[in-house]
Amino acid sequence: MNTSHSVIFFENLEKDFGSLKVLKGITGEVHRGEVIAVIGSSGCGKSTLLRCFNRLETINGGRLVVNDLDLSQPSFNNKQLRQLRTQVGMVFQQFNLFPHLSVLENLTLAPRKVLGKSLKESTQLAGLYLEKVGLFDKASAYPEQLSGGQKQRVAIARSLCMNPQIMLFDEPTSALDPELVGEVLQVMQQLAAEGMTMVVVTHEMQFAREVAHRVIFLDKGVVEEQGSAREVLSHPQSDRLRAFLSRLNPSSVLSNEC
Repeated sequence: MNTSHSVIFFENLEKDFGSLKVLKGITGEVHRGEVIAVIGSSGCGKSTLLRCFNRLETINGGRLVVNDLDLSQPSFNNKQLRQLRTQVGMVFQQFNLFPHLSVLENLTLAPRKVLGKSLKESTQLAGLYLEKVGLFDKASAYPEQLSGGQKQRVAIARSLCMNPQIMLFDEPTSALDPELVGEVLQVMQQLAAEGMTMVVVTHEMQFAREVAHRVIFLDKGVVEEQGSAREVLSHPQSDRLRAFLSRLNPSSVLSNEC
């Protein structure tokens, strides 16, 4: 596989937890500006794959290159890890905001401590991204004063304050009440429209179909099917993918034509 145009490249990637093999030699790539949706049933390995991309998990076999950093090399060191973490932002299911810090303080902490930016510069950056996610008026609020959707939008803004080149989303709407899901997906759709490279683990099939360029369907630690989002979700080839989609919302996915 040619890595010259890939910002994420993985080949024969393996990840074990003791005797449990979670990723069983999977191969794929992500190009700059692409939105990739990773889908599959719980326990299929999709969140583990995402966590490998920013080395929250270390791989057991194969090759993994992110932004020209070879994470599979035994010589991969702490300096390279810090570089990776500044280039790759991640938004989790849970919001992971510091409850004792205001929204503004949550956003300015990492740019100051990790990137060495001044308080003035960090504050300007935080204001820019709070405006982007529609929460500029919540800068002085504390996390307990926010709704779940607002907390997740703050978490997205916090990641953006590091000026990442790639954004990873691990089921960012799964902890939200249904009426709050749309406001988070709208922010993500805006980021995609602006050309942000994104890998999104999601069960939101309509979002995947409309926003993602490609879909990777994992099943039991292997890539069962991948390709154009609209083609894969409208005309799945594998029985496993058809069964997975039919358990979600077949009327909005399988019956839609490109």
